[in-house]
Amino acid sequence: MTTTVQVDIVSAEKEIFSGLAEMVFAPAEMGEVGISPRHAPMITRLKPGEVRVKTGEKENHPFYISGGILEVQPHLVTILADTAIRAKDIDEAAALEAKAKAEEALADKSGKIDYATAQAQLLAAMMQLQTLDRLRKRGG
Repeated sequence: MTTTVQVDIVSAEKEIFSGLAEMVFAPAEMGEVGISPRHAPMITRLKPGEVRVKTGEKENHPFYISGGILEVQPHLVTILADTAIRAKDIDEAAALEAKAKAEEALADKSGKIDYATAQAQLLAAMMQLQTLDRLRKRGG
């Protein structure tokens, strides 16, 4: 029998996932981290990107998160994110539109926009699209 760890993914609106997993992969600020059962305790900030929860030999659950906090205890992994979406629920048309609007805003050299906000919106849209693309490549 494979050892597992309890995983909870929570957004500002609701709990997105709660269950046992063999492994969790998350986009930490320092790079992607892999968390297995009985991992050393840690807390780190997360970048926008894909979180993958491996619950079985061929069973993975991908999620998009907008960033947040990862807390690891030996038998519990908690991800607190402002936004968390199951990869299969990502609205591709909305993400493409948000990407186009952010690119348009960044191209505006008039100084009437908040470049940091536009860059954050562009990154969020790109990470949603990348998460969706990875889901499709894995056959999800």
